[in-house]
Amino acid sequence: MPALHAVRSGRLFCAFLCVLFLCSACVGLTGQEPLRVSVAGIDPLQGEGLEMRFNVKLRIQNPNDSPVEFSGASLQLNLNGQSFASGVSDQSGVVPRFGETVIVVPLTVPAFAAVRQAFAFGGGVKAGRIPYEVRGRLAGGIGGGTRFVDQGKLSLPTSSLMGD
Repeated sequence: MPALHAVRSGRLFCAFLCVLFLCSACVGLTGQEPLRVSVAGIDPLQGEGLEMRFNVKLRIQNPNDSPVEFSGASLQLNLNGQSFASGVSDQSGVVPRFGETVIVVPLTVPAFAAVRQAFAFGGGVKAGRIPYEVRGRLAGGIGGGTRFVDQGKLSLPTSSLMGD
């Protein structure tokens, strides 16, 4: 019986070493720099009902020595710290090593989000700068995808908005 216990303990120890080895291999993969994502453009789309829709063009830069493959994207746009629009795309492709690509994600703005933001923009529109944050994920790859965040301030043409 003690020999059987020693064999089981040996197997358990080997399994533990295999898991430890695999985990350390995964840690080595995370040494890559995050993707750099910025909003390259926004184009209006035909809305449905009370919803507004538009395409957001994202420029994705890969500062790493290996390409990043993706098979879809999801995107959340926050304005003034509040949820404003979201969207998904089944677009697929590759961001080349030390390269960049532009993808398009259609976003939907629910009617209530648009109304809420219209009331919240009072001070921001006068200043002409509204804080935004874009959060998203490129699906695919070994880890299931790559997350990204971009934030800044939108500069709005205040003269046309305020009737000047």
